[in-house]
Amino acid sequence: MQVLHQLPHQHDENLLVGIETADDAGVYRLSDELAVISTMDFFPPIVDDPGVFGAIAAANALSDVYAMGGTPKLALNIVGFPKGLPLDVLGEILRGSMEKLKEAGVLLVGGHSVEDREVKYGLSVTGFVHPGKVVTNRGARPGDSLVLTKPLGVGVIASAVKAGRRTASEASDAIESMTALNRAASEAMIEAGVSACTDITGYGLMGHAMEMAAASGAAFVLRSGEVPFFDGAKRLVEKRSCRPRTLLENRDHLAPQVETSSSVEKAAELLLYDPQTSGGLLISVAGERLSRLLDALAARGVSGAVVGEVREKSGAWKIRIE
Repeated sequence: MQVLHQLPHQHDENLLVGIETADDAGVYRLSDELAVISTMDFFPPIVDDPGVFGAIAAANALSDVYAMGGTPKLALNIVGFPKGLPLDVLGEILRGSMEKLKEAGVLLVGGHSVEDREVKYGLSVTGFVHPGKVVTNRGARPGDSLVLTKPLGVGVIASAVKAGRRTASEASDAIESMTALNRAASEAMIEAGVSACTDITGYGLMGHAMEMAAASGAAFVLRSGEVPFFDGAKRLVEKRSCRPRTLLENRDHLAPQVETSSSVEKAAELLLYDPQTSGGLLISVAGERLSRLLDALAARGVSGAVVGEVREKSGAWKIRIE
Protein backbone atom coordinates (compact mmCIF):
# COMPACT_ATOMS: atom_id res chain seq x y z
CA MET A 1 0.00 0.00 0.00
CA GLN A 2 2.95 2.36 0.57
CA VAL A 3 3.68 2.14 -3.17
CA LEU A 4 0.03 2.41 -4.23
CA HIS A 5 -0.33 5.70 -2.37
CA GLN A 6 2.28 7.19 -4.73
CA LEU A 7 0.18 6.50 -7.81
CA PRO A 8 -2.00 9.23 -9.38
CA HIS A 9 -5.62 9.44 -8.28
CA GLN A 10 -8.11 7.75 -10.60
CA HIS A 11 -11.59 9.12 -11.13
CA ASP A 12 -14.58 7.37 -12.65
CA GLU A 13 -18.08 7.95 -11.32
CA ASN A 14 -18.77 4.21 -11.56
CA LEU A 15 -15.67 3.17 -9.60
CA LEU A 16 -17.28 2.59 -6.21
CA VAL A 17 -14.17 1.24 -4.45
CA GLY A 18 -10.61 1.80 -5.67
CA ILE A 19 -7.18 1.70 -4.06
CA GLU A 20 -7.51 4.79 -1.84
CA THR A 21 -8.81 3.06 1.31
CA ALA A 22 -6.82 -0.21 1.05
CA ASP A 23 -10.07 -2.14 0.78
CA ASP A 24 -10.27 -5.86 0.00
CA ALA A 25 -11.20 -5.54 -3.67
CA GLY A 26 -12.15 -3.10 -6.38
CA VAL A 27 -15.83 -2.51 -7.12
CA TYR A 28 -17.17 -1.08 -10.38
CA ARG A 29 -20.83 -0.26 -11.07
CA LEU A 30 -22.17 -1.77 -14.29
CA SER A 31 -25.77 -0.66 -13.82
CA ASP A 32 -28.15 0.56 -11.13
CA GLU A 33 -28.65 -3.08 -10.12
CA LEU A 34 -25.24 -4.65 -10.62
CA ALA A 35 -21.61 -4.01 -9.69
CA VAL A 36 -18.57 -6.19 -10.32
CA ILE A 37 -16.02 -7.03 -7.61
CA SER A 38 -12.47 -7.76 -8.76
CA THR A 39 -9.61 -9.16 -6.66
CA MET A 40 -6.58 -11.46 -6.77
CA ASP A 41 -4.10 -13.13 -4.42
CA PHE A 42 -1.29 -15.69 -4.62
CA PHE A 43 1.54 -16.96 -2.42
CA PRO A 44 3.99 -19.86 -1.88
CA PRO A 45 2.85 -23.08 -0.15
CA ILE A 46 2.28 -22.88 3.61
CA VAL A 47 1.48 -26.60 3.97
CA ASP A 48 3.17 -29.68 2.46
CA ASP A 49 0.04 -31.27 0.97
CA PRO A 50 -0.43 -29.72 -2.51
CA GLY A 51 -4.17 -30.41 -2.57
CA VAL A 52 -4.70 -28.70 0.77
CA PHE A 53 -2.52 -25.81 -0.38
CA GLY A 54 -4.76 -25.37 -3.45
CA ALA A 55 -7.89 -25.37 -1.28
CA ILE A 56 -6.40 -22.79 1.11
CA ALA A 57 -5.33 -20.54 -1.78
CA ALA A 58 -8.82 -20.68 -3.28
CA ALA A 59 -10.58 -19.96 0.01
CA ASN A 60 -8.19 -17.09 0.62
CA ALA A 61 -8.79 -15.50 -2.79
CA LEU A 62 -12.57 -15.85 -2.53
CA SER A 63 -12.56 -14.20 0.89
CA ASP A 64 -12.11 -10.67 -0.49
CA VAL A 65 -15.41 -10.93 -2.35
CA TYR A 66 -17.21 -12.30 0.69
CA ALA A 67 -15.81 -9.48 2.84
CA MET A 68 -17.49 -6.94 0.57
CA GLY A 69 -20.86 -8.64 0.72
CA GLY A 70 -20.60 -10.06 -2.79
CA THR A 71 -21.02 -13.41 -4.51
CA PRO A 72 -17.93 -14.80 -6.29
CA LYS A 73 -18.68 -16.29 -9.71
CA LEU A 74 -15.56 -16.55 -11.91
CA ALA A 75 -11.90 -17.36 -11.21
CA LEU A 76 -8.58 -17.41 -13.09
CA ASN A 77 -5.55 -19.41 -11.95
CA ILE A 78 -2.20 -17.70 -11.30
CA VAL A 79 0.69 -20.20 -11.27
CA GLY A 80 4.44 -20.03 -10.76
CA PHE A 81 6.01 -23.48 -11.09
CA PRO A 82 9.60 -24.82 -11.17
CA LYS A 83 10.71 -26.66 -14.31
CA GLY A 84 12.08 -29.71 -12.48
CA LEU A 85 9.10 -30.38 -10.21
CA PRO A 86 6.69 -33.19 -11.22
CA LEU A 87 3.56 -31.89 -12.89
CA ASP A 88 1.54 -34.19 -10.63
CA VAL A 89 2.21 -31.68 -7.85
CA LEU A 90 0.63 -28.90 -9.89
CA GLY A 91 -2.24 -31.20 -10.76
CA GLU A 92 -2.95 -31.76 -7.06
CA ILE A 93 -2.82 -28.03 -6.31
CA LEU A 94 -5.33 -27.34 -9.06
CA ARG A 95 -7.53 -30.24 -7.96
CA GLY A 96 -7.69 -28.93 -4.40
CA SER A 97 -8.51 -25.47 -5.67
CA MET A 98 -11.19 -26.73 -8.04
CA GLU A 99 -12.93 -28.62 -5.25
CA LYS A 100 -13.06 -25.46 -3.15
CA LEU A 101 -14.29 -23.38 -6.10
CA LYS A 102 -17.03 -25.96 -6.72
CA GLU A 103 -18.08 -25.72 -3.07
CA ALA A 104 -18.37 -21.94 -3.52
CA GLY A 105 -20.28 -22.21 -6.80
CA VAL A 106 -17.45 -20.49 -8.70
CA LEU A 107 -16.45 -21.29 -12.29
CA LEU A 108 -12.78 -21.59 -13.26
CA VAL A 109 -12.46 -19.94 -16.69
CA GLY A 110 -8.71 -19.91 -17.38
CA GLY A 111 -5.46 -18.54 -16.01
CA HIS A 112 -1.77 -18.05 -16.66
CA SER A 113 1.43 -19.79 -15.61
CA VAL A 114 5.14 -18.89 -15.60
CA GLU A 115 8.27 -20.83 -14.80
CA ASP A 116 9.54 -19.85 -11.34
CA ARG A 117 12.16 -20.97 -8.83
CA GLU A 118 9.46 -21.91 -6.30
CA VAL A 119 5.82 -22.86 -6.40
CA LYS A 120 3.37 -19.97 -6.20
CA TYR A 121 -0.37 -20.29 -6.66
CA GLY A 122 -3.46 -18.16 -6.32
CA LEU A 123 -6.45 -16.85 -8.18
CA SER A 124 -8.01 -13.75 -9.63
CA VAL A 125 -11.68 -13.72 -8.67
CA THR A 126 -14.66 -11.85 -10.08
CA GLY A 127 -17.84 -11.46 -8.07
CA PHE A 128 -21.06 -9.49 -8.17
CA VAL A 129 -23.01 -7.31 -5.74
CA HIS A 130 -25.80 -4.76 -5.80
CA PRO A 131 -24.19 -1.27 -5.95
CA GLY A 132 -26.20 -0.14 -2.94
CA LYS A 133 -25.23 -3.15 -0.82
CA VAL A 134 -21.44 -3.09 -1.03
CA VAL A 135 -19.82 -3.57 2.39
CA THR A 136 -16.59 -1.57 2.55
CA ASN A 137 -13.90 -1.06 5.19
CA ARG A 138 -14.76 2.63 5.61
CA GLY A 139 -18.13 2.52 7.34
CA ALA A 140 -17.17 1.80 10.97
CA ARG A 141 -18.87 4.25 13.33
CA PRO A 142 -18.24 5.20 16.97
CA GLY A 143 -20.30 2.92 19.19
CA ASP A 144 -20.01 -0.07 16.85
CA SER A 145 -18.84 -3.43 18.16
CA LEU A 146 -16.03 -5.32 16.41
CA VAL A 147 -16.66 -9.00 15.71
CA LEU A 148 -14.04 -11.54 14.54
CA THR A 149 -15.13 -14.81 12.90
CA LYS A 150 -11.98 -16.99 13.01
CA PRO A 151 -9.24 -17.48 15.63
CA LEU A 152 -5.75 -16.06 15.09
CA GLY A 153 -2.42 -17.85 14.97
CA VAL A 154 -2.13 -19.65 11.64
CA GLY A 155 1.07 -17.78 10.82
CA VAL A 156 3.01 -19.00 13.84
CA ILE A 157 1.47 -22.47 13.57
CA ALA A 158 2.55 -22.83 9.93
CA SER A 159 6.03 -21.62 10.90
CA ALA A 160 6.12 -24.14 13.75
CA VAL A 161 5.26 -26.97 11.36
CA LYS A 162 8.09 -25.90 9.04
CA ALA A 163 10.47 -25.71 12.03
CA GLY A 164 9.45 -29.19 13.23
CA ARG A 165 7.90 -27.90 16.44
CA ARG A 166 4.40 -29.04 15.49
CA THR A 167 3.18 -31.86 13.25
CA ALA A 168 0.64 -31.39 10.46
CA SER A 169 -1.89 -33.40 12.46
CA GLU A 170 -1.37 -31.11 15.46
CA ALA A 171 -2.06 -28.16 13.16
CA SER A 172 -5.30 -29.66 11.82
CA ASP A 173 -7.55 -27.07 13.48
CA ALA A 174 -5.65 -24.20 11.84
CA ILE A 175 -5.62 -25.98 8.46
CA GLU A 176 -9.35 -26.65 8.69
CA SER A 177 -9.92 -22.96 9.43
CA MET A 178 -7.82 -21.86 6.45
CA THR A 179 -9.77 -24.10 4.07
CA ALA A 180 -13.14 -22.90 5.41
CA LEU A 181 -14.95 -20.41 3.19
CA ASN A 182 -16.05 -17.08 4.63
CA ARG A 183 -19.33 -17.46 2.74
CA ALA A 184 -21.45 -18.25 5.80
CA ALA A 185 -20.00 -15.31 7.74
CA SER A 186 -20.68 -13.04 4.76
CA GLU A 187 -24.28 -14.23 4.49
CA ALA A 188 -24.75 -13.57 8.22
CA MET A 189 -23.44 -10.02 8.04
CA ILE A 190 -25.64 -9.26 5.03
CA GLU A 191 -28.65 -10.58 6.90
CA ALA A 192 -27.86 -8.55 10.01
CA GLY A 193 -26.89 -5.32 8.25
CA VAL A 194 -23.42 -4.14 9.28
CA SER A 195 -21.37 -0.96 9.08
CA ALA A 196 -18.08 -2.23 7.67
CA CYS A 197 -16.00 -5.34 7.11
CA THR A 198 -12.56 -6.55 6.06
CA ASP A 199 -10.95 -9.97 5.96
CA ILE A 200 -7.84 -10.74 7.99
CA THR A 201 -4.85 -11.84 5.91
CA GLY A 202 -1.16 -10.97 5.65
CA TYR A 203 -1.16 -7.76 7.70
CA GLY A 204 -2.67 -9.55 10.68
CA LEU A 205 -5.64 -8.42 12.74
CA MET A 206 -3.86 -5.20 13.69
CA GLY A 207 -2.91 -4.25 10.14
CA HIS A 208 -6.34 -4.78 8.66
CA ALA A 209 -8.06 -3.20 11.66
CA MET A 210 -5.78 -0.19 11.17
CA GLU A 211 -6.84 0.07 7.52
CA MET A 212 -10.50 0.00 8.59
CA ALA A 213 -9.96 2.57 11.33
CA ALA A 214 -8.08 4.91 8.99
CA ALA A 215 -10.63 4.55 6.18
CA SER A 216 -13.47 5.22 8.63
CA GLY A 217 -11.78 8.16 10.35
CA ALA A 218 -12.26 6.43 13.70
CA ALA A 219 -10.29 4.78 16.51
CA PHE A 220 -10.53 1.15 17.59
CA VAL A 221 -10.12 -0.47 20.98
CA LEU A 222 -9.20 -4.16 20.83
CA ARG A 223 -9.63 -6.29 23.94
CA SER A 224 -6.86 -8.88 23.70
CA GLY A 225 -8.50 -11.10 26.33
CA GLU A 226 -11.56 -11.55 24.10
CA VAL A 227 -9.65 -12.41 20.90
CA PRO A 228 -9.80 -16.15 20.04
CA PHE A 229 -6.48 -17.92 19.35
CA PHE A 230 -5.77 -21.43 18.11
CA ASP A 231 -4.65 -23.89 20.77
CA GLY A 232 -0.94 -23.62 21.42
CA ALA A 233 -0.48 -20.43 19.39
CA LYS A 234 0.48 -18.38 22.46
CA ARG A 235 3.10 -20.92 23.50
CA LEU A 236 4.52 -21.10 19.97
CA VAL A 237 4.78 -17.34 19.43
CA GLU A 238 7.01 -17.10 22.48
CA LYS A 239 9.65 -19.01 20.49
CA ARG A 240 11.37 -16.69 18.02
CA SER A 241 11.84 -19.51 15.51
CA CYS A 242 8.05 -19.80 15.16
CA ARG A 243 7.44 -16.14 14.41
CA PRO A 244 6.92 -15.35 10.71
CA ARG A 245 9.20 -12.56 9.54
CA THR A 246 6.24 -10.36 8.69
CA LEU A 247 4.84 -10.56 12.24
CA LEU A 248 7.49 -8.21 13.60
CA GLU A 249 7.42 -6.15 10.40
CA ASN A 250 3.68 -5.62 10.90
CA ARG A 251 4.23 -4.57 14.52
CA ASP A 252 7.10 -2.21 13.77
CA HIS A 253 5.23 -0.55 10.91
CA LEU A 254 2.09 0.05 12.97
CA ALA A 255 3.77 0.98 16.27
CA PRO A 256 3.43 4.81 15.95
CA GLN A 257 -0.35 4.50 15.72
CA VAL A 258 -0.86 1.89 18.46
CA GLU A 259 -1.19 2.30 22.21
CA THR A 260 -0.84 -0.89 24.26
CA SER A 261 -1.90 -1.26 27.88
CA SER A 262 0.83 -2.54 30.20
CA SER A 263 -1.55 -5.29 31.35
CA VAL A 264 -1.72 -6.97 27.91
CA GLU A 265 -0.14 -10.43 27.79
CA LYS A 266 2.93 -10.33 25.54
CA ALA A 267 2.05 -13.50 23.59
CA ALA A 268 -1.47 -12.24 22.91
CA GLU A 269 -0.11 -8.90 21.73
CA LEU A 270 2.29 -10.54 19.30
CA LEU A 271 -0.46 -12.73 17.83
CA LEU A 272 -2.53 -9.66 16.99
CA TYR A 273 0.18 -8.92 14.38
CA ASP A 274 0.48 -12.53 13.16
CA PRO A 275 0.02 -12.72 9.36
CA GLN A 276 -3.03 -14.82 8.57
CA THR A 277 -3.81 -16.84 5.46
CA SER A 278 -7.52 -17.19 4.72
CA GLY A 279 -8.36 -15.61 8.06
CA GLY A 280 -11.78 -14.60 9.28
CA LEU A 281 -13.82 -11.45 8.80
CA LEU A 282 -13.54 -8.43 11.08
CA ILE A 283 -17.00 -6.88 11.14
CA SER A 284 -18.04 -3.50 12.55
CA VAL A 285 -21.69 -3.56 13.59
CA ALA A 286 -23.98 -1.09 15.35
CA GLY A 287 -24.94 -2.00 18.90
CA GLU A 288 -28.59 -2.56 18.12
CA ARG A 289 -27.64 -5.07 15.41
CA LEU A 290 -24.97 -6.97 17.35
CA SER A 291 -27.28 -9.69 18.71
CA ARG A 292 -28.80 -10.17 15.28
CA LEU A 293 -25.32 -10.65 13.78
CA LEU A 294 -24.16 -13.08 16.47
CA ASP A 295 -27.37 -15.10 16.10
CA ALA A 296 -27.03 -15.18 12.31
CA LEU A 297 -23.42 -16.34 12.60
CA ALA A 298 -24.31 -19.04 15.14
CA ALA A 299 -27.18 -20.29 12.98
CA ARG A 300 -24.62 -20.93 10.22
CA GLY A 301 -22.11 -22.61 12.49
CA VAL A 302 -19.74 -19.63 12.68
CA SER A 303 -18.28 -18.48 16.01
CA GLY A 304 -18.37 -14.71 16.30
CA ALA A 305 -16.22 -13.16 19.03
CA VAL A 306 -16.80 -9.56 20.13
CA VAL A 307 -13.19 -8.34 20.28
CA GLY A 308 -13.50 -4.58 20.62
CA GLU A 309 -15.33 -1.40 19.81
CA VAL A 310 -15.15 1.71 17.63
CA ARG A 311 -14.60 5.12 19.23
CA GLU A 312 -14.25 8.73 18.17
CA LYS A 313 -10.77 9.53 16.90
CA SER A 314 -8.82 11.60 19.42
CA GLY A 315 -5.15 11.63 20.31
CA ALA A 316 -2.18 10.07 18.55
CA TRP A 317 -3.35 6.45 18.43
CA LYS A 318 -5.76 4.79 16.01
CA ILE A 319 -5.86 1.48 17.88
CA ARG A 320 -5.58 0.82 21.60
CA ILE A 321 -4.92 -2.72 22.82
CA GLU A 322 -6.32 -3.53 26.24
